[in-house]
Amino acid sequence: MLYRTAAALLSLLTAGDAIAGEASTFPLSRPGSAELSATIEARDKALFAAVFERCDIAAVRSLVTDDMEFFHDQSGLNAESGDAFTDAIRKLCARQASGEDYRSRRELVPGSLFVQPLGNYGAVETGLHRFYRLDPGKPPRLTGEARFTHVWKNDNGTWRLARVVSYAHSQAP
Repeated sequence: MLYRTAAALLSLLTAGDAIAGEASTFPLSRPGSAELSATIEARDKALFAAVFERCDIAAVRSLVTDDMEFFHDQSGLNAESGDAFTDAIRKLCARQASGEDYRSRRELVPGSLFVQPLGNYGAVETGLHRFYRLDPGKPPRLTGEARFTHVWKNDNGTWRLARVVSYAHSQAP
């Protein structure tokens, strides 16, 4: 009896591995339309320009939902609302203006962006980005890179960022 149970379990595990192996050979589902990808990429660019290039708090707030959440692999849940996220950016910009913190640049790694529709809700965007430290009079210095997943909500044609998962951070050598 024990032998049959072990044999059955082993068969299931082996079959599961075979099925998983076969499933992994399927290509990713097709990305969303070129129009959707261009729209999300433009919103992504607008958000990061507002945060890193201009410290435009009003623009940042207009680009995120009221219930926006931001998760980071190193620090956990960083923001539980659009207001909390915007306030964190406001504080970062104040530290940069006072010289207490340095300015940064975010660069999307070419070819890494993938956009897929999420039914009638919006879209999911994934990619890889790099961050650079900007010190006056010095060339930009790569500080690290990370993967990201963004969920964008389409509110009657207005796209706002609803969820952020920033993960797989690595420091530059």
